[in-house]
Amino acid sequence: MATDHARGGRADRAGGGTELRVLRPEDWDRWYDNLLRAFGGAVESDEERGLWRALTEYDRFLAAWDGGEVVGTAGAFSFRMTVPGGALVEAAGVTMVSVAATHRRRGVLTALMRRQLDDVRAWGEPLAVLTASEPPIYGRFGYGAGSFQLGAEIDTARVSLAVPAGTASVRLRYAAPAEVLEACEAVYARLVPGRPGMLARHRPGWERLGLLDPEDAREGASPLQCVVAERGGETVGFARFRVKLGWGPSGHDGAVVLEELYGLDPAAQAALWRFLFDIDLTSALVVRGRPVDEGWQHQVSDIRRCLLRVRDQYYVRLVDVGAALEARTYQAPVDVVLEVSDPFCPWNEGRWRLTGDAKGASCARTSDAAELALSVRELGAAYLGGVSLASLAAAGRVREVRRGALAEASPAFGSAVAPWLPHGF
Repeated sequence: MATDHARGGRADRAGGGTELRVLRPEDWDRWYDNLLRAFGGAVESDEERGLWRALTEYDRFLAAWDGGEVVGTAGAFSFRMTVPGGALVEAAGVTMVSVAATHRRRGVLTALMRRQLDDVRAWGEPLAVLTASEPPIYGRFGYGAGSFQLGAEIDTARVSLAVPAGTASVRLRYAAPAEVLEACEAVYARLVPGRPGMLARHRPGWERLGLLDPEDAREGASPLQCVVAERGGETVGFARFRVKLGWGPSGHDGAVVLEELYGLDPAAQAALWRFLFDIDLTSALVVRGRPVDEGWQHQVSDIRRCLLRVRDQYYVRLVDVGAALEARTYQAPVDVVLEVSDPFCPWNEGRWRLTGDAKGASCARTSDAAELALSVRELGAAYLGGVSLASLAAAGRVREVRRGALAEASPAFGSAVAPWLPHGF
């Protein structure tokens, strides 16, 4: 181990003589270029590159160096994330993880993950979360798939929408996305406490993520468009989308590509969905990355013609088991002793007694006999309430030690609404 005097922190050794150091502003471009190369050499617009640079929290980002060359990257944004019960909990948003193809299988990734989780623990953040380009990578570091996302391709020429009462009172208007940003952010902020996994945008810059509109990323669709939903002069929702026109032998076959949609109540949401269904010269609505329990699925006339797809989204890691389990509430009373295995973060290993209900919880080490046995990966999967302990047990990932403990604990860990990550990072 060596000391990184320039940053006042430590510089850890990884495999093959590689050294880990905290990222410095003057090294950012080389660091980011290495990241893009690791992800296939993608080219980003100046706007997007500039935004990610502005969002970088340098003391939370790491570079792996081999001499004067950056060969690995990893970062951890500081987030506040909603957990079951509505509390906002500090969470490290793990991001921009890469290892150069020339330096694979040398322990660089393991060293980055080791240093990062040590740092997150030192910062006092009980959770780490990420989205995975390659899901098999992160299980060995204790991350479990804790939320899922819904995609769809809706045949709007054949599928109609039955909207709830009150929808007619919602007025829609087009607006330039940047001009209504403040009102849209206010809608987003009001929704954050209501769904586990949502991220509070407490640092400047994140609101700009939804306005990114590089031409080379449109795939032939229009520039970003925005419609605002209003009731009584108040903004109650908005949608950002693109339109991709096309023509076939029988006429138009254009598509609407939804980027974002938020509504404060069912009527506001329905008004926006109905608008997207009815845009002229289109016969399809392409939806990506939506909550799996979203209400429009129960309003459509033919769900089969919506071509639903579900895939993994959030990966959750409990960095401090006791603090994380105390931070959320539980749908049903629970009093259970958990035997937790966590070889990568051994400070979590051992037995924990979790006692809680809808009002709060406590979780402390105990010498009492274990009642459920599981790894920290399964705790991460179940933490936001989107994956049940019972389903993990059915897969052999949770072991019931005391008969009846699973039936008691599994409902308690649930959530009335599905967890969801509203945007990537």
